[in-house]
Amino acid sequence: MHLAQVNIAEMIAPINDPIMADFVNNLDRINALAEESNGFVWRLKGDEGNATAIRVFEYDFLIINMSVWENIDTLFDFTYKTAHVEILKRKKEWFHNMKKMHMAFWYVEKDHHPTPEEAKERLQYIRDYGETPYAFTFKSRFTTDELKAYQKEN
Repeated sequence: MHLAQVNIAEMIAPINDPIMADFVNNLDRINALAEESNGFVWRLKGDEGNATAIRVFEYDFLIINMSVWENIDTLFDFTYKTAHVEILKRKKEWFHNMKKMHMAFWYVEKDHHPTPEEAKERLQYIRDYGETPYAFTFKSRFTTDELKAYQKEN
């Protein structure tokens, strides 16, 4: 199985506002870095090459990022051991601090590309039940064996 991830963010201004310019100007570079990273499988993107124009939520200031990775370690390495971390450290410049859980990981079959609807369901699950093998973050790092056991119990 592979690892899917979703994270959402609430922009402090419209995507075309000058406040968001540095974020937008780095999108192609960071997305290319992800695609070139060890363990990268797939990412959600629209015609413009990123997911900022894909409307998943009724609130236009919420944007979504989704991708699939070979495993949690390759996602961790991209997130925290590449130039992506530079952008991550600057997120307060462009995004509000979200009170509810804004990210979730889950396992998918190797040939499956999750839909935004699946991602919304996993986000809601982690908000409702906390981290479980069904929806988790780097803090928990559940395994596929733990997922199978969890599914049998529930």
